[in-house]
Amino acid sequence: MPRLIRHDAEGPIKIEPQDKPIFVCACGLSKNFPFCDGAHKGCKSETPGVVSVYDAERERVIEERDD
Repeated sequence: MPRLIRHDAEGPIKIEPQDKPIFVCACGLSKNFPFCDGAHKGCKSETPGVVSVYDAERERVIEERDD
């Protein structure tokens, strides 16, 4: 069953467990989840104060709903 999951983050979470930091997706748009692939850059075009519903590929907003 499909679900609408709310994510408020607009960027990755940085984890530094070793020499090279790891960035974990916090926006929910990464196609390489749980790792960040830079997809959070699309969050900049979202309208503040509304819930943005993305298509199945998580590439574009198909609907905006009241918060």
